[in-house]
Amino acid sequence: MKNIINYGKQFIDASDIKEVTKVLKSQNITQGPYVKKFEDEFKKKFKCKYALAVSSGTAALHLIGIALGWKKNDVILCSPNTFIATAASVEYCGASVEFIDIDKETFNISISSLLKKIKILIKKKKKIKAVIATDYAGQPSDWEELYKIKKKYKFQLVNDNCHAIGSNYKGKINYSTIYADAVSLSFHPVKHITTGEGGMILTNNKKIFDSSLINRSHGMVKKNKFYNGYYEVENLGYNYRLNDISCGLGLSQLKKLNKFLIYRKKVARYYDNYFKNIKFIKIPKICKDRNHVYHLYVLRIDFKKLKTTKKKLFQFFLKKGFKLQVHYIPLNIQKYFKKKYRLNKNDCPNALRFYNEALSIPIYYGIKSKVIKRFCSLLDGFVKKNQLF
Repeated sequence: MKNIINYGKQFIDASDIKEVTKVLKSQNITQGPYVKKFEDEFKKKFKCKYALAVSSGTAALHLIGIALGWKKNDVILCSPNTFIATAASVEYCGASVEFIDIDKETFNISISSLLKKIKILIKKKKKIKAVIATDYAGQPSDWEELYKIKKKYKFQLVNDNCHAIGSNYKGKINYSTIYADAVSLSFHPVKHITTGEGGMILTNNKKIFDSSLINRSHGMVKKNKFYNGYYEVENLGYNYRLNDISCGLGLSQLKKLNKFLIYRKKVARYYDNYFKNIKFIKIPKICKDRNHVYHLYVLRIDFKKLKTTKKKLFQFFLKKGFKLQVHYIPLNIQKYFKKKYRLNKNDCPNALRFYNEALSIPIYYGIKSKVIKRFCSLLDGFVKKNQLF
């Protein structure tokens, strides 16, 4: 279908192309100076000691798990309302994942559910190694509370920040490295800035950085013992490097981040004002102490009170040229995790209800006003047409 409108897309302009062209004309297109430049700009902007560019947000989470020593018999807690990579990073390390239900309003990890699960696991004498908190859709989690629980129960804390680059918590853009041991970022094309594919680790912990640096490139440690370029493999690592071409694009994109965020917020405000008083539709709740940066704009529709289904709504919009999305199918009902851990779909009722109601609607830099208005009008008409009473 031509001219399909997706829920998200990248924005590439002449300045991005110019920067990438410069890299292509340079001596090194991988393992060159642009990688360090990109990392240095992140350290400066997000006020942290260490930044490491990697091949994806998934790679970032995996390297963090390795650096934190996750292994067999360790239990890592996370929300089921996240991308598969969050829980997959636990599995890659040989540890076990436990899913914590989400907060009914913010859709981030629920503090009350987390505390209940911790007490259950302690009674079972399970070793709680870490909690991964995803800042869902672009709104930070309740980090002060998470940090208090971390200190009390002495576990590691990781921020899956792949949705929330540029957000702030209680006025601090560097909240993620203040509260978490390590942070993962993603630069997939639908994220706020893109490198094509790519990711980043942010941390203030040198041990985490050093481990991730070595494991990013096959576990090789370069030493000038015999000749230039001599290296030793201390352990088997991975090819999780990010190339200079991607980093050149990332440097150019990072300069536009604030502009991108302002635009997304304007789109979100329009959606808020349009849908806030429409029956059977709920807009996202925004916490006053947090800055939502809207990687996703998620509406909830009470399909139980409509004479239609989510599937029919998606089909309707596809015919009209809009490809909507769901973020996410809860991980606790995905076949792999359900089978391995003998999970029930009702283990996380808030996440299940959210999945049944939620849809991600178009929001990205450069989306036209006429497209937004047309979408709103179509959804308004669809809901009113299908009301039971």
